[in-house]
This record gives sequence, C-alpha cells and structure tokens, in this order.
Amino acid sequence: MPRLMTALATVAALALPGLANAQDMDPNVAARQSLMDLYAYNLGVLGGMAQARIDYDADLASAAATSLYHLSMAGTERMWAEGTDNMSVEGTRALPAIWDNAEDFEAHEAALVTAAEAMMEAAGTDLASLQGAMGGLGRACGACHQTYRQPE
Repeated sequence: MPRLMTALATVAALALPGLANAQDMDPNVAARQSLMDLYAYNLGVLGGMAQARIDYDADLASAAATSLYHLSMAGTERMWAEGTDNMSVEGTRALPAIWDNAEDFEAHEAALVTAAEAMMEAAGTDLASLQGAMGGLGRACGACHQTYRQPE
C-alpha cells in the first residue's frame, strides 16, 4: 500500500502543474497531455534502463512499469472529447482521424494496455526481460502516434 500511495502522489505531483499551466487550454486537451507526460516519464525510466543509460534497478523498473500499466488503464474517455482535435482547438496534435476511426483508436488503446501489462510482468524480473518487453511497448505507442498524432 505505501508503494501505491507513493505512486499516486507522484502522479498528482507531475500532473497537477501541467493542468495548472494550461489555464487557456481546453481541459480535455490539458488532461490528456498530462497523461502523455506521465507515460513519457515512466517510459524514460524503462527505456533508459533498456538502453543502458540508467543502471538497471528491479524495484525502480517495476515501479515505472506498474505506474505505466495503471495509467494505461485510466478512464480517458472524457479526455478524448469530440471537437478537441488539432483542427478544432489550439495546442494539440491529435488528428481528427481519432473520431473518424473511433473503433481503431480504441484498438490502439487496448494494445497499449496489453503491452504495458507485459512490461509490468517483465520489468522487475531482470534487464533482459525488460528489454524484451520494450519492443511491444514501443510498437503500441508508435502505432497510435503514427496514425493519430500530427508530426512535429
């Protein structure tokens, strides 16, 4: 339970400033960008270990993977409100195709949950297991971003 409380406090500490700084932004866009920042934060730990930029630490890897999994399970439906695409509001790279292909978009979300769960099971085992799970996680993230996010 203390780990869960620490994880929740970390999520709040990271997400709330992003929401507070986005006063002029649509709250749905601000919320999902904060969620993506939290994904990136945890993926940075896992990717850093996979690429040997960060020393492998089973507890830290497990915590990052568990956080990532729980974030992927968050109820995000409100964050993806119709009319919050890059053609309708400022400050987002979300393409209108999300709402044109809702079923496919939801399949991409489901693939992220599956990949995050695999990472959660692998990350704390050993470095090789973490590295093995990174491919599926990268593919899940990349497939959605390639299809539904405007390039920079």
